[in-house]
Amino acid sequence: MNAVIDTQDRAEIRRLRYETKQREFLKTLVSPRVIEEHRRSPIGQHSEPLERLLAYFRRRPLAGRHAIMVVTPFEAYRLVLLSGKRGVPPKSIDETLYRSQAEAEHAIFLRNVQSLMEEPSGGGE
Repeated sequence: MNAVIDTQDRAEIRRLRYETKQREFLKTLVSPRVIEEHRRSPIGQHSEPLERLLAYFRRRPLAGRHAIMVVTPFEAYRLVLLSGKRGVPPKSIDETLYRSQAEAEHAIFLRNVQSLMEEPSGGGE
């Protein structure tokens, strides 16, 4: 049984190392050009750097993930945080209203980029 625990521990260590290296690489992809590309077109086909960032953000766990709540269809949108638990409603982040879904999508992208850039380096030794 001890060997199984050790194997699971090693797998977790490898996973953490991989995620740390991945985050460090993704930080190098963040640039004013990529941010502007997303602002102009948050939905659709993107450059490789932007696609990589978006794929990473989409793989994150549901708990604590940003989402868009429609306040008034086609007129007003608000950002919320998902609980990740069935039956637990999302929490409103603030009272900011966005005039379009694209504007709200870009606000989520900027929050995700900020979170990525603030994540500490290391930890996957």
